[in-house]
Amino acid sequence: MPEPDPQSRADATRARLLSAAAEAFAERGFHGTTTRDIAGAAGMSPAAVYVHYKSKEQLLHQLSVVGHQRILDVLREVDDAERSPAERLSAALRAFATHHASAHTSVRVVNYELEALTEEHRAEVVALRREITRRIRTIVDAGVEDGSFDTPDPGMATIAVLSSGIDIGRWYHDGGPITPERIGDFYADLALRTVGARRLA
Repeated sequence: MPEPDPQSRADATRARLLSAAAEAFAERGFHGTTTRDIAGAAGMSPAAVYVHYKSKEQLLHQLSVVGHQRILDVLREVDDAERSPAERLSAALRAFATHHASAHTSVRVVNYELEALTEEHRAEVVALRREITRRIRTIVDAGVEDGSFDTPDPGMATIAVLSSGIDIGRWYHDGGPITPERIGDFYADLALRTVGARRLA
């Protein structure tokens, strides 16, 4: 029988710690959470946490980078430059909002605990956030350019649609009558209304 891969075990342990940290940070906030809280939720000793992460802040940094990269991946997957700006914006905000509802625990942490990061780590995450904003702004600008969007301020419109989607992580919870898919559809329509899009056929 082959021996378990030590690297696979280490990866699984790190994933378990990240999941435990996300739950703890979401429930208590970064500053209200101790390493002991995270270790206990992961079924480990506090000393074992430091084998994989140097600090509580490093856990938050990893969560933040991975969380924002996932959002970028989601946007890349659904954006097709050959489609109309309205179709692109609808698809992007549907995916964005659905993701924020489905992963509400982790997105609440990565969006509302930024100030707890070190200056260097915060700058890294802010760069990812700017790339997310740039991708949506590119779609909004394309719609304004071809006349299919009617907004006097494309920058503010972009901020508005992204901010409303981000806030889903603050209020959404599992088990309610509203599904992530329903939220996605609603926010896709809301985005089109925000930019003054002509109705899709």
